[in-house]
Amino acid sequence: MLTRLRINGFKNLIDVDLHFGPFTCIAGANAVGKSNLFDAILFLKGLMDAPIMDAAMAVREKNSSVSDVRYLFTQTASGVPLPIEIEAEMLVPAEGSDYLDQPAAAKTTFLIYRLELRYRSSEGSTARSRIELVEETLDYVKKGEALVHLPFDHTKSWRDSVVVGRRTSPYISTEPRRGEGRFIKLHQDSSTSGGRTRLFQADKLPRTVLSTVNSQESPTAVLARQEMLNWRLLQLEPSALRAPDGFDAPSQIDASGAHLPATLYRLSQASDRSSASSSNVDECVDERAVEHEPVNERALTHIANRLHGLIDHVGQVLIDRDDKRELLTLLLTDKYGTQLPAKALSDGTLRFLALASVEIDPTLTGLICMEEPENGIHPERIAAILELLRDIAVDPTLPIGDDNPLRQVIINTHSPVVVNQVPDDAVVFAVPEQRVVEGNLIKGVSFRCLSETWRTKKVGMPTIAKGKAVSFLQPIVDKADPSREKGNRRVIDHPDLAQLKLLL
Repeated sequence: MLTRLRINGFKNLIDVDLHFGPFTCIAGANAVGKSNLFDAILFLKGLMDAPIMDAAMAVREKNSSVSDVRYLFTQTASGVPLPIEIEAEMLVPAEGSDYLDQPAAAKTTFLIYRLELRYRSSEGSTARSRIELVEETLDYVKKGEALVHLPFDHTKSWRDSVVVGRRTSPYISTEPRRGEGRFIKLHQDSSTSGGRTRLFQADKLPRTVLSTVNSQESPTAVLARQEMLNWRLLQLEPSALRAPDGFDAPSQIDASGAHLPATLYRLSQASDRSSASSSNVDECVDERAVEHEPVNERALTHIANRLHGLIDHVGQVLIDRDDKRELLTLLLTDKYGTQLPAKALSDGTLRFLALASVEIDPTLTGLICMEEPENGIHPERIAAILELLRDIAVDPTLPIGDDNPLRQVIINTHSPVVVNQVPDDAVVFAVPEQRVVEGNLIKGVSFRCLSETWRTKKVGMPTIAKGKAVSFLQPIVDKADPSREKGNRRVIDHPDLAQLKLLL
């Protein structure tokens, strides 16, 4: 769970300092910089699994060249790229595994990861530009200071379930040495490694030190890495959501929405096993029999009930198992019993189904980002999808567990319908703002909140001007329109809606 993010020098993000709760909505106009925030989060994720240049190219400008990563860096008027500085405070799981599936247990679970990157221009006709690692640290938050670092509303029982362990030294640090440059130090935190520290010359590193750790030497660092690898941007594609799955397909939905049938089938089978074992604790469940019996209705019934908030005539959600072709296919029945295959369902219905599967999947943890979740949804149904997104996020009043996984949701939007309906302390407004950096005027973005929320009371976040806030709620501006003088009338100007207009 990402609790705080500081960014400086990434695209138009300058001196950004954001705190996040379980659910956050970033609201702003198009091209203001909302997506850049998600790009920074995905850049951090990429650095955990790939060389620095590869991670940078994965989030480059769409129209830039394959090797040109300069556009990730904030640039002065003369074109000089500034360093990128990113600091993330996060809650990580107490247990997990590394990339070799070896178990890891964290010494502490509240961590601070910081890195600084510098752009190096190509030198000579054959040399390529590159990104140099200047600083990398992985530190911890003391348990006694956790309350200050978790400013959103939560209970002590929840905090005690997510903040565990103790530590007296950092896991990764950076040390400058005279005449030798900077060195990244990987401090071991496993008794089996002998406690030795490994040194890496920073400017020679093609990737972050954190991306190389293993559970035998650095179990806590492994779990920090795995936490960031679990951050995902959901970009649900209708074609992926409609596709059937083979029996050997992955059984967890991916960022595009692929493998929804396999995911729902797994959840149903898990529900079936749970029902069988709870009905008679002395009876041994035959796993082979469970594999071939009809899909249990319990998990799918929950999803069908969720769909009632979007579609009135939903009957059942089913997974058709075709043993001959070894295919799993998503089906939906209406209240008359008519079966509709996934290819006959609307894009909005499929997205809602995918999110409903995420809600009941305890194996899907970490940060979930989603751009404009209102797309394809009728305005009257947006409240239902917002409620679902909030329910996907962890409940900070209850200890974490299988029924309350450590999961977080951050969405962005430019829709006044969404802004109207999210909690007032969950919304953050992105507004354009000119910044002076090293004597240069740079177009940046400022993040602001509403007054009298935990964001102002506990972290002193700047508030948005009332006039600006109202513009997010009432985007229609009454300006002179020549077309209206010719007899054309907007819907909002219709006499039947004149009184309602005063309430908008």
